[in-house]
Amino acid sequence: MAAITIRNLSDETHRALRLRAAEHGRSTEAEVRAILDAAVHPPDEIKMGAALVEIFRPSAGVDIEIERDRSPMEPARFE
Repeated sequence: MAAITIRNLSDETHRALRLRAAEHGRSTEAEVRAILDAAVHPPDEIKMGAALVEIFRPSAGVDIEIERDRSPMEPARFE
């Protein structure tokens, strides 16, 4: 697990973080982790898989048969 150090944090900000952490019943470090997690993973974040399911749901499982091309591949030429 990664670790970071935040330098030059103002006393006012540190105090506010400690108060916020106390309100949520956790340590200051846990509060900062929760804030950072919420910032980079917002609850309304759309996942790629979920978006694709919503797009293709109306087709309801159409199977597409694709035949594999089994011909030998030619090596790339750099001339």
